[in-house]
Amino acid sequence: MKNLPLTDGPVQFAGALSLEITEQGVQPWRLDFERIDFFEPGLRGKAIAPAGVRINLISDTSSLVVDLDSPFREGEEDVYFPREPWSLDLLVDGIMHQRITQPPEDFGTQLQFINIPSGEHRLELYVDHVQPVRIKKIQIDDQATAKPFEDTRPKWLAYGSSITHGRQADGPSEVWPVLVANQLGLNLTSMGYGGNCHLEPMVTRLIRDRDVDFISTCVGINVQGGLSYSPRTFRAAVIGMIQTIREGHPTTPLMVVSPICSPPLETEANNVGLSLCVMRENILEAVQIFEKYGDKNIYYHDGLKLFGPEQVHTMPDEVHPDPQGIHLLAQRYAEQVMPRLMG
Repeated sequence: MKNLPLTDGPVQFAGALSLEITEQGVQPWRLDFERIDFFEPGLRGKAIAPAGVRINLISDTSSLVVDLDSPFREGEEDVYFPREPWSLDLLVDGIMHQRITQPPEDFGTQLQFINIPSGEHRLELYVDHVQPVRIKKIQIDDQATAKPFEDTRPKWLAYGSSITHGRQADGPSEVWPVLVANQLGLNLTSMGYGGNCHLEPMVTRLIRDRDVDFISTCVGINVQGGLSYSPRTFRAAVIGMIQTIREGHPTTPLMVVSPICSPPLETEANNVGLSLCVMRENILEAVQIFEKYGDKNIYYHDGLKLFGPEQVHTMPDEVHPDPQGIHLLAQRYAEQVMPRLMG
């Protein structure tokens, strides 16, 4: 086997917003690592989990070896998701080829993906979507060639909560934004953050500054649970999020999706007076204001129509779809939301 350079070569870290490059390897982040102190610790702990991030290259190798470990730092484990089994998925020309799943105590080893079909193929290695991963080495066959994958597909950015992050998925290539992107031929950046999506200005500035062709947001569920805003401030925060995005993307198609169904939170107001029903009204009003002032490329989609009471049987905790529900959500998102967003 021969080593491939992890930077400035055929290997690309797609879907990452920044890379932390050290002597130990390359760690993808879904925030701006160079300015990480501007983001709250709880958000950092989810942004270091590389949901939707994949390692891309074109190669005729018959096997691919990945040397990796976990960059947990002493005393910081509680910031991240609990340690649990982790997975890597290898897709060959967009089709699942092999999944390797290991218990958490085995994290930090060499993984070998084998029996890759002969000839030159697009290889996409989706890294674990729940826990941080540092790539130390990538190897291909001695006689194999490798070159970058020049991804010319439209760029889609999806911002959301744990439902977008997809911890409940069976593997990293089965979170719903990845399923939708691969079905429709899109180059995905997932900004789904478990337990977060509080419309933080520093996050919406990242969306504003990202080079993308389509933007979708799903906001509200963590605001309701985290008491982030009140009836007085929530609509204003949604307007602020949209306005910040519009500063960098004045005409980019922008979809704003309200929360999907969660029976315990639908009509029962939280301690500051917000229920999901009220929040959907606020989100719709915010979008209508931009439409009133001439924004012809902003769209609202009702989360209840996307994933409503009829789909609750796939949500064991009545908040997060299970693996079956994630596939159903992806199918419904591709059918209902993406045709409007993509024109």
